[in-house]
Amino acid sequence: MRLIPLPCRRAHIPADAAAHRRPGQEPRSGWLCRVLLLIGLTVLVLAVVVTSAHASEPAHVLALAKSVNEVLDNIRNWIMGILAGLATVFLSIGGMRYVMAGGDPGEVEKAKTAFKSAGWGYGLAALAPMVVQILKGIVGA
Repeated sequence: MRLIPLPCRRAHIPADAAAHRRPGQEPRSGWLCRVLLLIGLTVLVLAVVVTSAHASEPAHVLALAKSVNEVLDNIRNWIMGILAGLATVFLSIGGMRYVMAGGDPGEVEKAKTAFKSAGWGYGLAALAPMVVQILKGIVGA
């Protein structure tokens, strides 16, 4: 049976590797291990928060809406929740990339792009109630 090497294992760094680095830049050994650990902890915390939040609430049946207004309000809540959740994911990814960049301008630019995506997500989540108001106007509810 052959085992797959773990990414946390320190790789052999050749003696001339220091010549190819920029001044002040440290070797990037172990960065993948830190990223995987951070992702695992984030998933664990989210799982605990979500299960504890739903444990105290009674079960809601979404299929029994009494009016069109209630359906549209449910749509608004779902849209806002999904957009805010995705924006938070992009904010977390941008933060991780920025912290792990180590002075690399390409990684800093990727982090800034993730921050911009998070801003767009939060902006769209804030505009979701306006979209539902437009839908209510179209439907006549």
